[in-house]
Amino acid sequence: MGSKERRRVALQQLRHVTNSSALNKASIIVEASKYIQELKQKVEGLNSELGIAESSTTTQIDELPMVSVKTLKRGFLINVFLEKNCPGVLVSILEAFEELGLDVLDARVSCEDTFQLEAVGGESHKNHSVDAHVVKQAVLRAINNTD
Repeated sequence: MGSKERRRVALQQLRHVTNSSALNKASIIVEASKYIQELKQKVEGLNSELGIAESSTTTQIDELPMVSVKTLKRGFLINVFLEKNCPGVLVSILEAFEELGLDVLDARVSCEDTFQLEAVGGESHKNHSVDAHVVKQAVLRAINNTD
């Protein structure tokens, strides 16, 4: 079984486990994240019913905002997920891209209830010293500046 086939099967399994009707990869992952949060809330509710306090050593699996940046041949694939849409967050992120010298080559945005952004940013000829970590930190700063 090839790599693409394994990913396709894994996404189908994820859709099945989470009862998702989503068709694209990003939506499936977002719905799975929401499902995990629902499960965490159910566990907390059951623990509180039993009188069990959650341990302080428990770590948060999915801290929000979720930002991932992958390096491409010429640029970056940037994914952002926020639980709540904040006014101005898209503009703030796009301004951060501009400050870094990244041109948005392709983007998909959803900001109805949650905020989701998938963008391909290409480096302009002006700036060649930007790496994925710098892009991620700039996006996180942009998000925090809109809170």
